[in-house]
Amino acid sequence: MEYLPVIVLILSFVGLLLIGVPVAWSIAISSLLTMLVSIPMLPALTTVSQRIGTGLDSFALLAIPFFVLSGQLMNKGGIANRLIAFAKTLVGSLPGGLALINIISAMLMGAIAGSAMASASAMGSILGPEMEKEGYSKEFGAAVNITSSTTGLIIPPSNVLIVYSLASGGVSIAALFLAGYIPGIITGLFLMLIAMLWAKKKKYKVGKRSSLKEIVKTFISAFPSLMLLVIVIGGIVAGVFTATEASAIAVVYTLILGFWYKEISIKDLPQISLEACGTTAIVMLLIGASMSMSWVMSYENIPQNISSLLLGVSDNPIIILLLINLILLFVGIFMDMTPAVLIFTPIFLPIITKLGMDPVQFGIVMVLNLCVGLCTPPVGSVLFVGVGIANTTIEKVVKPLLPLFFAMIISLVLVTYFPELSLWLPSLFEL
Repeated sequence: MEYLPVIVLILSFVGLLLIGVPVAWSIAISSLLTMLVSIPMLPALTTVSQRIGTGLDSFALLAIPFFVLSGQLMNKGGIANRLIAFAKTLVGSLPGGLALINIISAMLMGAIAGSAMASASAMGSILGPEMEKEGYSKEFGAAVNITSSTTGLIIPPSNVLIVYSLASGGVSIAALFLAGYIPGIITGLFLMLIAMLWAKKKKYKVGKRSSLKEIVKTFISAFPSLMLLVIVIGGIVAGVFTATEASAIAVVYTLILGFWYKEISIKDLPQISLEACGTTAIVMLLIGASMSMSWVMSYENIPQNISSLLLGVSDNPIIILLLINLILLFVGIFMDMTPAVLIFTPIFLPIITKLGMDPVQFGIVMVLNLCVGLCTPPVGSVLFVGVGIANTTIEKVVKPLLPLFFAMIISLVLVTYFPELSLWLPSLFEL
């Protein structure tokens, strides 16, 4: 039966998730069960185990633990406070000023740390109480924090884009990083527009306008933190160092910055390292299991079958891209971002290549899709962090979340159907 492996894979994976098996183990076990359709138990076990191990054997993946560690150092090193102070002088006097500060700070923090979780944690802890004090509802504050934190996964440096480069067979990381800037900024601007309209409707308090002196002062304070972006991205684009080498430089730079700001001491380093190791272990287990599933799907010709099925529905690129977006939005609800990228890139990449879509553009489209999933239950990790920090419930946050979801979807549609938004910067640098 041609579609039996697909049926076994989907049913076993969904079934395992429903009974509460962790995502990484669900992926590995469903991969094994799919292999058993074709070969005996011992070779199937050996193959899946080998693929988990070899899936992690990549120089590019070394960037992930380094970026995770630099993110932890940033979170503890006082960088968030300085970015918030700078953002406050820029937009604090506009309607919904504190919400706009949250969005801009999250874009900057996420771009520097490359982590939505770090951004949500830092911004929620610092700005959440401040927003409540100024009369904002904690649900609105949480909704803004949750959605804006995902922009750092599109604006580089981004661990997810490194994973996509690996899954796609070597799409340029430098090109992907540059491609993420405009879509990330557009998403942030749409979120800011919705936040302003919501704040005007609710008549939230407006802050006072900052003087040029205050803007310059906060910019100077935040400048060393912002320079990390220039060093990391500039070095990669100029070919001075690889993404992996850039991640190690980011660790050294943020460590120096933390000591300079006097927010980190030697005694803090063991705890910071331990937290970074814990996060890295989770991510790497997900990557190893996902790489095994990706190989199993290739072995069983699942990508080719799904490709034939989709292309059989229509040969209109607009319809096919719409279907792919809908599938990825649905997948993002139930699956974490890293395994989703590793599993679905080999499935959809041949389809979008046939349609003439650039793999760099598709990488940004895929990440934008899955960012929505980070904000939705039952697997939305950023949703749970944001709600937990705001000390509220998912049910109460849903109402203010919906218009912000709409902003993210509009941004996704624009990036999907207007390639220049993601490809203009890479083409400018001939990447």
